[in-house]
Amino acid sequence: MIEIDCLGEICPVPVMMLKKHRDAIQSGEKVMLVTDHSCAKTAIADYCRSSHMKCSIDEVINGVWEIIIEV
Repeated sequence: MIEIDCLGEICPVPVMMLKKHRDAIQSGEKVMLVTDHSCAKTAIADYCRSSHMKCSIDEVINGVWEIIIEV
């Protein structure tokens, strides 16, 4: 699984970083994006929906989310 560390990054950086790994997701690899910016949850979910990918969001500690993305 590819991990993208977006701690401390504000939108649109998490979405831009996810777009860089789009080809890996298509080849069957899952991507875990870690963020502490609540706005990124919505932006990533919207991007996944529009790109026909699935994402699951889990708040692992207060204010930190792991977002798993797959095709």
